[in-house]
Amino acid sequence: MKRGDLVLIDTNAIIEAVRTGCWSAITGQLRVETVEACRQEALTIPSTPLPGFVPVSEKDLRRLASVHAVGSVVRAAFKLAYEDADGLDVGEHDLLAYAHSLSDEAWVVCSPDKASIRAAVALGFGDELCSLEELIAAVGTRPRFSLRGHFSTHWLVSFRTKVRLEGL
Repeated sequence: MKRGDLVLIDTNAIIEAVRTGCWSAITGQLRVETVEACRQEALTIPSTPLPGFVPVSEKDLRRLASVHAVGSVVRAAFKLAYEDADGLDVGEHDLLAYAHSLSDEAWVVCSPDKASIRAAVALGFGDELCSLEELIAAVGTRPRFSLRGHFSTHWLVSFRTKVRLEGL
């Protein structure tokens, strides 16, 4: 991964990158994009925030290279391609639908969620998944706080392998 590479990122990865203080470095060196549903999820403040809640600001999200609207045609094509599409949350659904619609450009998806990984593997782009830890390493920064386990490369590789083995 190098400067200018396209990274599609989901809500949970955005929040963890902000929490660990890596967001500015990642968005400053990589072309980080998301979809409108993930943007809205990241900005949502629960009526009763749980301990450890991490607020993401408009200022944080302005660092994104682009936020894509996902239309009904892209969603429908995704549902036709992946029968379990309705099992994904809205942000992950739209992010993967957008990724599925890309054809010519190289990209990676940072979405540390089991359902997203299952979908990516089923759709044939499991190798385009990357961990937040990989993004952090690519830009040469260090998190202020330890990453939660499912943002690590080890977790991603282990779970993706498990999904692939289940499909044999």
